[in-house]
Parts: sequence; C-alpha cells; structure tokens
Amino acid sequence: MSNNQTPQPDSIYQLFSALNNVPRPSWHEEKVADWLCQFAIDNGLDYQRDEHNCVVIRKPASPGKEQCEPIVLHAHMDMVCVAEKGKDFDPLTSPIEAYIDNGWMKARGTSLGADNGMGLCMAMAVMQDKSLTHGPLELLVTTNEEDGMTGAANLSEDFVKARKMIDLDSEDYDTITVGAAGAYLQTASLPITNIPSPKDAVFAQVSIHGGLGGHSGVDINKQRMSAVKEICLLAEQLLATDKVCIASINAGEANASIPSSAEMVIAIAADAADDIINHIRHHEIKKEGDPNIKVEVTTVDRCPKVIDGKCVSALLESIHEIPFGMIKMSEQMPGTVETSNNIGVIRTEDDHFHVTTHSRSFIDEDMVALGEHIRDIFVKNGGTTQLIMSTPAWEENTDSDYMHLMEQTFIDVLGFRPRLVEMHFVMEMGYFVQKFKGIQIIPIGPRIIEPHSTSERVELSTIDNIWKVLVEVLRRLTI
Repeated sequence: MSNNQTPQPDSIYQLFSALNNVPRPSWHEEKVADWLCQFAIDNGLDYQRDEHNCVVIRKPASPGKEQCEPIVLHAHMDMVCVAEKGKDFDPLTSPIEAYIDNGWMKARGTSLGADNGMGLCMAMAVMQDKSLTHGPLELLVTTNEEDGMTGAANLSEDFVKARKMIDLDSEDYDTITVGAAGAYLQTASLPITNIPSPKDAVFAQVSIHGGLGGHSGVDINKQRMSAVKEICLLAEQLLATDKVCIASINAGEANASIPSSAEMVIAIAADAADDIINHIRHHEIKKEGDPNIKVEVTTVDRCPKVIDGKCVSALLESIHEIPFGMIKMSEQMPGTVETSNNIGVIRTEDDHFHVTTHSRSFIDEDMVALGEHIRDIFVKNGGTTQLIMSTPAWEENTDSDYMHLMEQTFIDVLGFRPRLVEMHFVMEMGYFVQKFKGIQIIPIGPRIIEPHSTSERVELSTIDNIWKVLVEVLRRLTI
C-alpha cells in the first residue's frame, strides 16, 4: 500500500475525543475497561478481561492472511492526571478538554493523556478498520502502567498468543525505543503526633507553584524544581526560627511526575508574624530550567492542631537525605541518564506523612540498591515502607529481521531511518519478556512533549505519520 492509499486516521481523533470523556487515572480503570469491552462488542470482536482490568481484543486476519504470524498491538489505558492550581478538575469524573493549537493537541488546564491514550486510539483504529491488510491481531491494553505496572506484572502467560509486539507507548516520533530503565517505586509512612496549636498564633498558607514539573524519567535531568525538596527546605528554615510550627505539608501531583507545586500551613508566633511572612514573600527559588516559580503566602483560619516538631523533623531529615534528580549518567549511552530518583508526593494524613519515591536505572542492581538505601533512610527516621513496583530494565535485539523490517518501513514511508534509543523511563516490556517467552517488541509512537504535566501536548503531523508506518508494517508482516 503506497502512502497516498493509506486510510485517513480520522477515526483516531474520534476515538480519542470519546476516550477523553472516560475517567482513567491509575488504579481506577474500571470505566475505561468497560469502554474497551463495549468497543469490542460494537465491532464484533472477541475480547477477554482479567481481574486487574487488563483487556485483550482479538481481530481475525484479513481474507487470505489467516496463516500469517499473529501480531499484538499494545498500549496502556491509564493516564497521569494533573491539573493547574485552581482548575476545577476531579480525575474520577471530569473530562479532558482537548484543543488544537498550531499543529499540536493540548488540554485546558490539565494533562492531556496522549500518553498513552493516543497510542491506544491508534491501535483501536486498526482494530475497527476493515480495509487494512494484516494477519491475526491482538490488542493488549494494560492497567496502572503509570503507578506500579500491576496490570502487566499480573498478566497470565497465556493472555496473548502473538510473539511479535508493536508497542504504541513511545513518545519520540523519529525513534524506535530499544531499551528502557527499570523502576523501583515505594511508599513510606512517617508517624504524626498532633498537639494543640499555640495560643495567639497567626496561621498562614505557603504555596510554591509555577514549576514545569514533567515526566520523572525523561525530564529528570532538565534542572527543574522539585517542589517537594523546596517546600521542605523552606520548612527547615522556618522551624529554625523557633517561631513556627507546621500544621500540614502537601506536595506533588503524581508518583511519576516531577512535583511542580506544594503547600504547607504554618502557625507563627504573633510577635514574629510580620517578619516571618515578609521573609516568605521574599523567598526566591531559582532553577535554570524552571523560570516561572512563584512563592506566595496568605493568612488563613486558625487550625486547632499542629504537628509535633519531632515528627516534622523526621520528615524533613528524610527528604533532605534522599537524592533527587540525575544520580549517574551512562558511560555506554552518552547523554543518557543511567540512574535517577524522584520524590513524587508528600501528603499529610490524620496520623502519618505519606511519601512516594520512584527510582530508575538501566542497571537492575543499582536500582534495587538505591531503593533499599531510600528505604533505610525512612526506617532510620521512624518510618515504614512498602514496595509497590520493582520492574526490570529491558533491552531489545537491534539486529533482528523484525527490527530491520520496521526500520525499512520508516525509510520507505517517511524518508528517514529512525534512531534506535534507550530511554530513561520504565516500560512494561521487562514484564512482557518474562511472561511471553520469545516475544520481540518494537515501541513506536507520535511526538509527545511534557507528558505527565499540564504542558503535555502531541504533534498532529506525527500521529498521521506513525499511522502510515503502522498500517504499512502490518501489511509487510503478511508478505
């Protein structure tokens, strides 16, 4: 099929528009799984759904291609839901308001969910298009990719039959991802003891916002602010005056995002309130890669309780000791981060601080060692931890016939050879190669900028081009 014969990808945008009305934050994929199953029913396709809401949809081969090798398309159904300060947005009920701006699709005040919603809709468009040429197809759609990969980790070994996968969760249109870092996600709980608020104290809310945030893997070396680190640093300075108590600290938007905002409520001794508030108003945060950071303070109503200083100190000491950002660059892959760590969120609960950390590395042993080091920091300061995910790194064979076919398809359809890259984000491939023995995986996708942030956007021309590659490579796999 030549480029000018490729079916137009209008259905991709129609499907994505419909998907934007279906809530799909990580850990809450029931409704989007229902939507996928209904899609299969409406299109007369077989499907299967497991107890973790992962779905596989099966499409018969084109006439005459029944004996061809089966291919599995893959995407994940969940998204990282973040919103601008002041945006009325509930991830469990609110739609995504997408719009087009100068060749890019964006969202109004929230993350867009093009990661991985656009890849999912491209795969769904293939499954419903009867004009395409292909062998037997499966569409595997996994859950909770963004916050633990529990869907992929718990797949049964017979959930898919194909042993060639086209993964549509890549975000760099002119590349083929051939490797991904492993990830170690854990949560920590540090106990809180509440005490009565000081008499005559002035209460204020301190806010840090305006950070770019971003993906805590691909953006981790871009010199962006960690609002978690900055709010805790400011809290340390305020506590050192002996005139301030902390009532709450909340920071970050999602486990897999660089935290772009934070808030804390403080109680200030009345005789020092003016000086402390003035100090906060003049507090500056300067980051080369994050030019629009703001620090604001406003007085608020009195809180009946504050947190005992020892409990706050345990949190601040933990955050101070835990590394953030790029830890080591790769010697084998110049310009690529090898090991990193992100502190995703802090939440003040009734009786504890909840903290999440997300460590990544291409070296599994280094990833685990870093995760255990962070665990030991929390334990030393009186906390407990829970391991949510330990996903192995993954590397694909770049010299296979399958890889060469994909490269040649890019050359013939788009006129360039894609770069083969290893990316500093975790992918489900580490689980797939364990579950589905002998599987070969090639990730491709449109250009997505600033995923996991309110600046997320996808370039429309690259959707069209990846669609052409996808349709053509499926045809070539039948020859």
